Amino acid sequence: MPADLVREPLDCALTATQALLALRGDDRPFALMGAWAGGGAVLGSAPVRVAGPEDDLFARLDDLPQVAPPAAAGAAGAEDGFGGGWVGFLGFGLRHAVEPGHPSPPRPVSLPGGVLAYYDHVLRRDAAGRWWFEALVTAEREAAVARRRAVLAARLARAPAARAFATRGWEWTPSPAAHARAVQACRARIAAGDLYQANLCLRLEGRLAGDAIDLFAAAAEALPTERAAFLAGPWGALASLSPELFLARRGRVARSAPIKGTRPAGRRAELAASAKDRAENVMIVDLVRNDLGRVCRAGSVRVAALADVRAMAGVWHLVSEVEGELADGVGDADLVRAAFPPGSVTGAPKLAALDVIAELESTGREAYTGAIGFASPLAGLELSVAIRTFEIRDDRIWLGAGGGIVADSDGAGEAREAAAKAAPLLAAIGARSPAAPGAAAAPNDAGEGDDGDCVAGRDSTIGALWGPWTPKCTDRAAGAWRRLGPRPVARPDPDAGLYETLLVRDGVPQRLGAHLARLSHSFRVLYGRRPPDDLAERIAAAAATAAARDATARLRLDLTPGGDLAIATGPIAPAGGPVRLRPVVLPGGLGPHKWADRTLLEAHEADDPATIPLLVDADGHVLEASRASVVVRAADGALHTPPADGRILPGVTAAHTGARPRHITLADLDAAAGVYVASALRGLSPAARTPAG
Repeated sequence: MPADLVREPLDCALTATQALLALRGDDRPFALMGAWAGGGAVLGSAPVRVAGPEDDLFARLDDLPQVAPPAAAGAAGAEDGFGGGWVGFLGFGLRHAVEPGHPSPPRPVSLPGGVLAYYDHVLRRDAAGRWWFEALVTAEREAAVARRRAVLAARLARAPAARAFATRGWEWTPSPAAHARAVQACRARIAAGDLYQANLCLRLEGRLAGDAIDLFAAAAEALPTERAAFLAGPWGALASLSPELFLARRGRVARSAPIKGTRPAGRRAELAASAKDRAENVMIVDLVRNDLGRVCRAGSVRVAALADVRAMAGVWHLVSEVEGELADGVGDADLVRAAFPPGSVTGAPKLAALDVIAELESTGREAYTGAIGFASPLAGLELSVAIRTFEIRDDRIWLGAGGGIVADSDGAGEAREAAAKAAPLLAAIGARSPAAPGAAAAPNDAGEGDDGDCVAGRDSTIGALWGPWTPKCTDRAAGAWRRLGPRPVARPDPDAGLYETLLVRDGVPQRLGAHLARLSHSFRVLYGRRPPDDLAERIAAAAATAAARDATARLRLDLTPGGDLAIATGPIAPAGGPVRLRPVVLPGGLGPHKWADRTLLEAHEADDPATIPLLVDADGHVLEASRASVVVRAADGALHTPPADGRILPGVTAAHTGARPRHITLADLDAAAGVYVASALRGLSPAARTPAG
């Protein structure tokens, strides 16, 4: 339906952040501040449409009204207005809608895959500091928009007050030391020829007391940046201080400005002289040229700036610019699909880099490293790269940080770079970067010892586990990480469904309620539906049939995402002798679900069939065995098991033993009075771990 542009001046002397505070309590408020839409700020709330969970968010970017000529004599031309449009974010996970790839690591706190809302009116502060009420008005909305203008003008006539907020409990996940080792693992992938560069990230997590809108207002005032953005809704909030342009389209010209290379303030000359950072930048420029070349007119893509040193948001960056003219028939949806996710936060080749990211990072990305911005029938398309972004849900708050890894990257240096990126953001909200935990020491700056052997630091065990991934390392712990194949082995595929294994004794399935509760919870979380209503009855019937053959039996049920159920029973195989646990590093673990897809675990099991893989995280904390939970008996007789913190399957049998949750290290296993694996079929079985090297 055609819409008229209405653009009326407002008598307002507020700053952009003050004006945003005037929208407190409204439905889905947003603010875009800095260079957006020609400079200034665009603010809004109370959208008229919200994209649904089943919508194709990329396609929504093209779902815009035709705009009629200016509605009033003397009004600005359409090319000078914003009026309204879709505003929101496209989460990193939408990469699977572009090109399916390896599943992500567990997500400690999840946000929607993306959020878009259509606003038919906004507040706009132009580059000269003047405020405007702008709207794309249809006949049906004319009266409502007029009332809305009056409400907003009245609010802007008085300065709203900011409210106090505070954050606490910030922790790195994983530690900077573990991130340094992940960098070494990535270098091994590069040395094997799998890829040229990958962007690896870690996360800072904390707690927020107060309103996200106040946090963003304080941060944006303290640390102005070109692509500051605030989004909030029932799903949570984003407070972004990104300096990086992902994509912009005005008319038929598309532009991207990737950032690669960072130094803290005061170290400009060092960045300008860095051959490594320049090479990293050039690689991503080539990738962006390729992305734009897929949708631009042949021969029109060019590099407008290459590795310029620019000051942004408390640090120095190397910034390049690539632009091209879109081919006939190409819309915003096609453009974004061709380039998503942004090349500067993935790597090259992009698909190989995405698989390495899924393999080596400890937490799944949410909005972080996706895109934030707008699609407007007047102002075109603008999206930032969602970096330097606080993500908030309830009282949980987190911040991603990382950088591009190339063949000569230094693990400790990359960890320092990530901390340098996070430090000014934390300072802007009155927080401090936490000290790194001491569970595992970082390698030295060279990434290996003088003799070419791996440096384990203070904790030689976890250092040895990571060691074989370093190109110059010896094979003294060759079994700790699965040998490099042509590509990383994928984490479990959720589309394969879930399963449960139960012990049947005298025809009665043991601890059926606990098993069904675990399965039902996973099914609702993953697939948004309930398991079959007659699930318990079908299990009971299968168990009764099994009793005619065996006094004790094994029952396995498999449940597909569509709700199809298969149940099989059979005898319990005899124990194969003492359980020997072989430590294997799996950043982030497998998550809290019992996956039917065991490809990754079977690959680890095949490395040494005489042992059972013992999964540990990147910092050396014990998670679970490949087929059982882990329980340790302390010297005082107390039982402990790793906490069900979203990285492991909550153990039904372990819980039945009364074991208390506690973080457990490999050193704790060595010192324990007893180590056990807990499974539904065998209960507690004594176990011991094999040496790491």
